[in-house]
Amino acid sequence: MEKGNLTTVTEFILLGLSQAQEVQLFLFVLFLLFYAVILPGNILIIVTIQSEPRLGSPMYFFLANLALLDIFYCSITPPKMLVDFFSGQKTISYAGCIAQIFFLHFLGAAEAFLLIGMAYDRYVAVCQPLRYSALVNRRVCWSLVAMAWIGGFLHAVILVTLTAQLPFCGPNVLYNFFCDIPQVIKLACANTYEAEVLTFSNNGLVILLCFLLLLTSYTFLLLKLHGYSGSAKGKSKITSTCITHIIVIFVMFCPAIYLYCHPFHTVAMEKLVAVFHTVVFPLTNPMIYTLRNKEVKVAMRRKLSRYLLCVGKSSK
Repeated sequence: MEKGNLTTVTEFILLGLSQAQEVQLFLFVLFLLFYAVILPGNILIIVTIQSEPRLGSPMYFFLANLALLDIFYCSITPPKMLVDFFSGQKTISYAGCIAQIFFLHFLGAAEAFLLIGMAYDRYVAVCQPLRYSALVNRRVCWSLVAMAWIGGFLHAVILVTLTAQLPFCGPNVLYNFFCDIPQVIKLACANTYEAEVLTFSNNGLVILLCFLLLLTSYTFLLLKLHGYSGSAKGKSKITSTCITHIIVIFVMFCPAIYLYCHPFHTVAMEKLVAVFHTVVFPLTNPMIYTLRNKEVKVAMRRKLSRYLLCVGKSSK
């Protein structure tokens, strides 16, 4: 839109992952398959936990909330990306770009903070087992979930405010399949050094500190379990849970650290890591937790058996 000699950017062009039609078709099928697994997998986790009295502990309450965040998170970039594979002009409006940045960092940060709440739950279970029911009751669980959402919201508001204040009046081509802070800031018609420093402080350092805090916490818990006085079965169960959480932490934070802890230059394989972070990562929760948790697997099989039995009866 022309306004005197100043051109205001009203949309951004997304170059996507590839310009070759054959490659785009292959990626469409691949990502559609991922998306078709992510949604039912996370929905099944939530339904199973909510309907099974045996899964009423705080750990499963947090897991259900984590699955809910994954459903929202994987609904930000994959649908737009799938549509763009068959679109001649891959564009996104300025408002849509800002909204995409907001929800990516809102839900991503909320998920990181929720993992800290889950680490607190495991810490109390190992170090304060006699006070567990008092320190991790339903009110505390809801408070931790609420703080995770509020923390994610404030984190995203700060990032979007920093980005929205920048002038965009020239280049509007993003060498990626979605809008994100590092690429968008580089298109601003201004000196972005201060914005990059502030963004790194609120984004890169927060991600790194959360990762180190969680890794230190679970390492301490695993060491603490060597002196655990409970039964061998209980010790094995807690150890398995801690290892599962560590796997999720690495899968979630390593790509984020790679993307956001390099504030002043483009990183190699950025698109590939971004795909893993925005499309593949949400799939890991249902896979990791169900494959490593016997109680969840048994409950999900029971739920699916009941559903198939009902479908079979209704079709007769």
